[in-house]
Amino acid sequence: MFLTSDNKLKWKRIFMGAAITLALVALGVVWYDRPLQLFIRNFNCGLWRFFDLVFDGTVWIFAAAVALAVFYFKKTIGTKSEDKSKYVFWGYVRDFFDKTKNSYAFYIFASVFTAGITVKILKILIGRMRPVFYEGIGQTGYYPFSFDWAFNSMPSGHTTVTFAGLVMMGLLAPRYKALTWTLAIMVGFSRVAVGAHWPTDVIFGAFLGMVIADIVKSVLSKRN
Repeated sequence: MFLTSDNKLKWKRIFMGAAITLALVALGVVWYDRPLQLFIRNFNCGLWRFFDLVFDGTVWIFAAAVALAVFYFKKTIGTKSEDKSKYVFWGYVRDFFDKTKNSYAFYIFASVFTAGITVKILKILIGRMRPVFYEGIGQTGYYPFSFDWAFNSMPSGHTTVTFAGLVMMGLLAPRYKALTWTLAIMVGFSRVAVGAHWPTDVIFGAFLGMVIADIVKSVLSKRN
């Protein structure tokens, strides 16, 4: 969405998207978040709870790391052996990076890892209360710099990391882009349906994940 065919970022489109996203978030916070969240909650079901487990940020990062390790060992076994007795720690790190930096697994890992770190920082800085407070006692609010799960609602971590991973997959394998985008949107919807997030948490997270995937793709493509 924010990349040219030669992996250059469309900054004008990114800034425009950021402005639209911030406007939607602001409008949601003061108006449509509460009624829309309560409406979507009516669609809660077991499928969304399954999504809650499978598309957790930690699962994404772990799965991408495992895929990266498998690719590295496969590449190492398939190449001529070399004497690594002289290697120190950074020598192994360099060898790992050199052999994996062009792989799809590395692109996906870099995207979801960056998204995971970014969203965690934003959650703490913003400190938004979860919808459960509104459903239970009719209360909403913000408690910045809180590490408590109950006050880490914005943006949605599942949505941000999932969009970062699936959008990257769509960039790497364009023929599956429709599938990856559909799945990412379903994950975002599920976060509201299970009562874990407000709709604007998901909107913010989706935009953030898309931008991170595009930036990572652009940066890695230039370096490689």
